[in-house]
Amino acid sequence: MEQAQGISARPLERILRRPEVERATGLARSTLYDLMAASKFPKPVALSGGAVGWIESEVAAWQAARIAARDGAALNQLSKVA
Repeated sequence: MEQAQGISARPLERILRRPEVERATGLARSTLYDLMAASKFPKPVALSGGAVGWIESEVAAWQAARIAARDGAALNQLSKVA
C-alpha cells in the first residue's frame, strides 16, 4: 500500500460519530462544542461533506485524563485530612 507524501503510516483508528461520543462521555452536543472551543476536548476530523467524527483513542485519552484529575483531587483531599 502506498503512502501519501508527508503522512506517516498509523494503525487504523475507529472514528466515532457525535451521538456515540455523547453516549460515551455523557455530555450534550453543546457542551462538547463548548469544550472544543476552549481546547478542552479533542476536535473532530472531517469525513466528507459536513460529516465529522472523533478518533476513539483521543476520546478515551480525554476520559482517562478526567479520571486521573478526579483521582488526583481525591488524593489531595485525603492528604489534607490525614
